[in-house]
Amino acid sequence: MSISQDLFNTARELIPGGVNSPVRAGSVGMHPLFIARAQGAYMYSQEGDPYIDYVMSWGPMILGHNHPRVRKALEDALQNGTSFGAPCKPEIDLAQEIIDALPGVEMVRMVNSGTEATMSALRLARGYTGRSRVIKFTGCFHGHVDAFLASAGSGAVSIPGTPGVPDEVVAQTLLADYNNLEQVQELFTRYGSDIAAIFVEPAAGNMGLVPPQPGFLEGLRRLADEYGALLVFDEVITGFRLSYSGAQGYYNVIPDLTCLGKIIGGGLPVGAYGGKREIMNKIAPAGEVYQAGTLAGNPLAMTAGLTTLQALKEHDYNYLEEKTSELAQKLKEVLAEKGLPVQLNLLGSLFTLFFTPDPVTDLTSAKKSDQELFRKFYTGMREQGIYLAPLNYECAFNSFAHGPKEWEKTLESAKNLKF
Repeated sequence: MSISQDLFNTARELIPGGVNSPVRAGSVGMHPLFIARAQGAYMYSQEGDPYIDYVMSWGPMILGHNHPRVRKALEDALQNGTSFGAPCKPEIDLAQEIIDALPGVEMVRMVNSGTEATMSALRLARGYTGRSRVIKFTGCFHGHVDAFLASAGSGAVSIPGTPGVPDEVVAQTLLADYNNLEQVQELFTRYGSDIAAIFVEPAAGNMGLVPPQPGFLEGLRRLADEYGALLVFDEVITGFRLSYSGAQGYYNVIPDLTCLGKIIGGGLPVGAYGGKREIMNKIAPAGEVYQAGTLAGNPLAMTAGLTTLQALKEHDYNYLEEKTSELAQKLKEVLAEKGLPVQLNLLGSLFTLFFTPDPVTDLTSAKKSDQELFRKFYTGMREQGIYLAPLNYECAFNSFAHGPKEWEKTLESAKNLKF
């Protein structure tokens, strides 16, 4: 028995399912690897085996693991303490960096996770508009907020997507298919005077990568303006990854509110939400919409995030996008040459390979991916030292720490696969 397997067996006695986030357990029939350390493009298991990492802590490590500049900044900050529960200068500096970078953000409030960001943005949208309903898209994930854990019922009625969420909580959540403007129009026609906001991942990353089709984001902006609702971009994944100005800069569609996480913490727990000054000033203590957090603006997370963003300004996003495209296209070709049905969704430094002959544009088409083929792909790559997300409905994340050696090893591993 491997060390990771033994640790997993122990963990299952102490932690529900043996993991602290369900996605880590995966659906591939293999125990999760327990990681001892990480550096650059690599993670090292408790057994000491190296893995080329394309999960990158689910996105934050765009500079690579344990980046020396970020580590040095954290070491220096640690000398001053770990948590104050009071204002500190790094939170101002990080706020300024975010505001300067993202065109839709004039003020920003720090929180501790992407879930906190979306939860708080939802409350703010409702408080600002005086409306209760919210539109979200099937397959888009906005954290484990009760109101967003909705599944489709009959007609436009939502039902809880998990036990523990009352029917009443999701009754105000309206669902539409991603990339389907017609359905959004129908919801506004029916409920327009009571819709507070549209929440959307500007590029969906939780049904695998599904980019927006031309005109989709622009159409959401138009409908929100027409009916007096807010457009909220969940940029927890895309923020500072598609470009330094996020998906909103990449597509030139400006939301009213933006939710952030992952990269802005440089690998430490973090979240933030921001937007137009008029809206953000409704938050306590400036306004009456209450939200608070003991560890919000934590000096270590603020320092790691600020250092990461400052370093990213010195990196070439076009280069990373170009190299990611080369790698992903070649991976698709290798798999197609084996006679496999494969679709590639690619955007910036993100990509997902779906095992289906049909294009993937929403959750329904994503679910057509052959999960047994994915399982063989995942297990075969992991056995050769390539670490991928253990679910087909996740993205692969490239980073500035990856290079020709890692990409070539990845392609050679794919060529060796047997299906």
